[in-house]
Amino acid sequence: MIQEERTSRLNANDHRIGDYILYWMQSSVRAHYNHALEYAIDLANRQNKPLVVCFGLTEKYPGANLRHYKFLIEGLIDAQKSLAKRGVNLIVRIGSPPKIAYVLAEDASLTVVDTGYTRIQKIWRRKVAERIGCPLIQVETNIIVPIKEVSSKEEYSAYTLRRKITPKLSRYMVSLKPRKVQNTTSPSFDSLDLSNPEKILNMLNIDRSVKPVKGLIGGNSNAVTALDQFIQKKLDEYQENRNDPTLNATSKLSPYLHFGQISPLYIALMIGETRSPSKEAFLEELIVRRELAVNFSNYNPFYDSFDCLPNWCIKTLREHEHDPREYIYSLKEFEAAQTHDAFWNAAQNEMVKTGSMHGYMRMYWGKKILEWSPSPKEAYKTALYLNDKYQLDGRDANGYAGVAWCFGKHDRPWKERPIFGKMRYMNARGLKSKFDADLYAHQMSEL
Repeated sequence: MIQEERTSRLNANDHRIGDYILYWMQSSVRAHYNHALEYAIDLANRQNKPLVVCFGLTEKYPGANLRHYKFLIEGLIDAQKSLAKRGVNLIVRIGSPPKIAYVLAEDASLTVVDTGYTRIQKIWRRKVAERIGCPLIQVETNIIVPIKEVSSKEEYSAYTLRRKITPKLSRYMVSLKPRKVQNTTSPSFDSLDLSNPEKILNMLNIDRSVKPVKGLIGGNSNAVTALDQFIQKKLDEYQENRNDPTLNATSKLSPYLHFGQISPLYIALMIGETRSPSKEAFLEELIVRRELAVNFSNYNPFYDSFDCLPNWCIKTLREHEHDPREYIYSLKEFEAAQTHDAFWNAAQNEMVKTGSMHGYMRMYWGKKILEWSPSPKEAYKTALYLNDKYQLDGRDANGYAGVAWCFGKHDRPWKERPIFGKMRYMNARGLKSKFDADLYAHQMSEL
């Protein structure tokens, strides 16, 4: 079932006679549990036309580097193989994604695109909607409940979003069956040969300063395997162990979710089928917390800057901006994990080496950047830069919301103190009360 509320027209163009239906796959790089793909197949079958799927591989995605591109290309390879089994070609071209979509839409009767919530994704879709001569229909498939069905504005906190999203879940938490493609004739298009990913990476003019994560491979098949292993081995202890970074108790699915290589709906349904005592805790993170982050990026035009913060946060930070700081570090020192704090250095090292950081440690990491920077704005800029550069799920609604939370977003005022003002405070003593912080630092030094 593909609910009508998942779809929206991005232009007012009339239907026309064309050679095929085009699915411009950009934020949902998968053939499995993809509402945009299944919607496009329905349209193609209704018109007895073949379906063409395209992806634009830009070398200029803001903040992306070799680490991100390798994971993305592995996902494209997986998607291309899966689509081929269903009689559909995935056309991949290097260049501007909107230009590639525009060229391939010239002979299409209708174009479908998946939904993006960040600024650049919205700009791309708007450009294509304005230029193509056929209808452009957007389909939401990377969140469980369509964003406008939950709220028409930015939500203040998880509490306010939870009240709105929970009554909607019964309508949208339903399985998605794969459609059979009826017309499997294949229009001929030039496409990037994905058989040699290293060759493709060498062709791209991209930032190579951050190396790929060893042993971590992108693609839906690997994402599904990771989910299965998490359910079998870790889910039951998730609620109790998730805040202890020494126990490796989290799902590790965030990179796959970021690149659209696994459906959050599929994850939710698989978790929901279990009898695990931790399933509600996991679904809270997957649905409420993750979709709160998407709500934030979608409705707050300043989501990737200090100005995204609530007025009370900005006010209290400015009031304490000139408070004395015992330590001040440069961006270079932060990036090299050269602070006096072994636990902060361990968190930075985890991110640099593994492409991820435990969520509890990211809160500590972000708050200490604030404490040790010359100003709140500079701290915010540093945290975003490091998060986007090294995290595989950086440049993403979840990452932006995670950094913003460290500076008071989606939180409430606390007891006033130097530097932090009324923002929530964290220190090393607090870490030690929650878990074996010395063990964590040792584990990260062994990476």
